[in-house]
Order: sequence, then C-alpha cells, then structure tokens
Amino acid sequence: MAVHVINEARRCLQCKKPLCRLAGCPAQTNIPEMIRLFLAGKSREAGAMLFANNPMSVVCSLVCDHEAQCEGHCIQGRKGSPVQISSIEHYISDAYLDWAVLEREPAKHQQVAVIGSGPAGITVAVRLAQQGYDITIFERKDKIGGMMRYGIPEFRLPKSILERYQTKLQALGIQIRPNTTIGEALHLDDLFADGFDAVFIGSGAWKARRLNVKGESLGNVAYAVDYLQNPEVYELGDRVAVIGAGNSAMDVARTAVRMGSQHVTIYCRGQKARASQREIDYTLADGVEIEYGLGVAELTPDGPLFRERTFDEEGHVTSEGEPALYPADTTIIAASQTTKSKIVNTTTGLDLNDKGLIAVHGNGETSRAGVFSGGDVVLGPWNVIQTVKNSKLVAEAMDRYLTAKRQG
Repeated sequence: MAVHVINEARRCLQCKKPLCRLAGCPAQTNIPEMIRLFLAGKSREAGAMLFANNPMSVVCSLVCDHEAQCEGHCIQGRKGSPVQISSIEHYISDAYLDWAVLEREPAKHQQVAVIGSGPAGITVAVRLAQQGYDITIFERKDKIGGMMRYGIPEFRLPKSILERYQTKLQALGIQIRPNTTIGEALHLDDLFADGFDAVFIGSGAWKARRLNVKGESLGNVAYAVDYLQNPEVYELGDRVAVIGAGNSAMDVARTAVRMGSQHVTIYCRGQKARASQREIDYTLADGVEIEYGLGVAELTPDGPLFRERTFDEEGHVTSEGEPALYPADTTIIAASQTTKSKIVNTTTGLDLNDKGLIAVHGNGETSRAGVFSGGDVVLGPWNVIQTVKNSKLVAEAMDRYLTAKRQG
C-alpha cells in the first residue's frame, strides 16, 4: 500500500489553483500541502494539519464521495485517472490518529454538554475541549460514533477507528456518558440546572421515513436505519428487496449479501440512483441487481408491488402501470431518515422548522439561549464532511457565546 500511496502522491501537480480543495472539498482540506509534507517525510505534520482542519479526517478518507468531491476536481482526471487523494489522506490520517497528542488550552472553567457522539458531536467536542472547555458527551447508545457506527457497515468503516477516537476524546479530558438519552430521565433543563453553560444538540436523524403505503407494519418488512444497526438479528431469507436509491440502500444491499442472502435487488423509483458512482459500482460488483423506474404501490408477505413508470425527456413521470408483484422474502425500506422528537418535546423554547428539524439562525444558534445545534438534526441526513463543515462553524459560535458569558 505504501508504494501505491507514494506513487499517487508523486502524481500531484501542486496546482496554483487547486480545484481539489477550492471546488471539491466542503471542509477546504489543503490537499496540495498535505501531499507536499508527506513527500517531504513530514507525515506527522501533514496529519496534524488534517486533524486541525477536520477532526474526522480518517473517517472522511473512507466514506466521502471522493469522485464527486476532491478526486472529481483533480486536474489529472481530465485526461486520465485523478490522483487517489482519499488513499493518501487515509494513509496519513490513520497513522496520525495513533501518534496524535492533542493539547488543551488553559481551563476556562465552563461546562459544555454535547448530546450525541456522531461526527457533529465529536467535532464540536474536540474543538471546544482543545480550547479549554470541560466537555461531557451524552450518548444514548453504549458506544460512540452515532450513524458512523450504527449506520455505516464495517466493510466501509471499521469500528476499530471509532474505538481509537474514544481513546483520544478521553485523553483530552472529555467525559462520555453512554446509554443516556436526553429527553427521558434527564431533560435539557436539568443540564443547565446542574451548571452547564451551553449545550450542543447533535442527536442525528434516527427516525425512518415511511413510504406511506399499505404493508409497512408486516413482519417481513424493515427500515434500513434499524437493519444496519444490528443486521445479525434479522432473518432475511434468500430473496431481498431494497427500496431506495441512496448510499444507505447500497449499504443495506451489500450487507444483506454478506449475511447470506442469495438474490438482492435494489428498486429505485427514478431513472438513476442518488448514491455515489463508486458505491453503485461496488454494489453491482457484489452481485446486487438494481432496477429503475419502479414506484412502490404496496408491501405484501410475498414481496413489494411496484408500478412501472415511464418518463419524458426531462425526467418527469408521464404514466404508471398496474401494480405487479416482485417476489421477496424480506423488503427493506431505505427512504431516508428524519429526527426523533424526545429532546424537543421535553424542552421549552426550542423551535422546529417546517421539515421537523431543529431551527437555527446564524451558526447553530437555536431559539433558546445557550443551546446550539448542528449536523443531521439541523441539516437532515447528510454526509460526514458536510456535517464537519457545519459543526466547525457551530463550535466557533459556541466559543464566542461562552467567551461573552465568561466576560460579562
């Protein structure tokens, strides 16, 4: 792997206007500088730069849609293959995660509660802890990682990476309280009553979106967000139908294949999938079939009923056929997620927008003073790198708020 990565790094042209960074990376990772330091034998400096810009760098190197982002904007890709930036970033950031000794500024003696330990919660927790704030993460599950752990399969993101993150969080002095759901025994008001100066809500989007068709409560039907959390407990059978078009649908299908199902098919209502091309390619390579232009009409014990759709040149649906059975032992619905409402329902003064997400203004400020929010609970289901970009801005806003509170 090292020889491959070095050869790829040597292909970088060190563009004066690096589109890989300026147009391709939502977090504005300084890719040319990363490669320059790496080739100069300064991998640790490169890793430190990556982590300072994006604490989730090693995760992003594995799960980002690189073809549409950094690698998709590499100038080398215009006449040949782009530089495999993701491989270089992973090589550097994976090693740095073990090397890193994260430093804290002098203690500011202010407490911050971080609800959720997904990419949003980890990003905010790390940045504020390094600035000297006392951080407690409240995680409703037994392990950290949020959707990274419970929504991305092991073959895409090894769970061992998240264990290493937990070690770094604890070394920074961050306290982690697992198996604690804010909105049940403890409410947001309790956090402020116990002396927390600010709260960040990064609880994610864990509630499956319904198709709103007959049959969703049947015993042979499951939602992707539930299945991916613990696929071992499901008996899917040999023939599996997956309804959806995004990366989640691809993850479900590839997981089902690995769990022993022989015939797995993804059904998309549109003419193309929303998933990244790389994930589609791997899904097809795993033997999964993908069928397009099928609108679900009903779910039955024998499989879903679909209507075949026809489209005009602009992609608009012009007609739908009669429902037809597509036999399956199990149907899994991968039609996105939305947020759960426990925190909102138990908190006064916290507004939602028309999509049911937490309403924010500025950089994460909610309608309640001292409460900030970011990630999927604000943006809707999104990718890790966009969540990091958002969470960095929220952390800066929280620092400004806490500084004013401390000085005022």
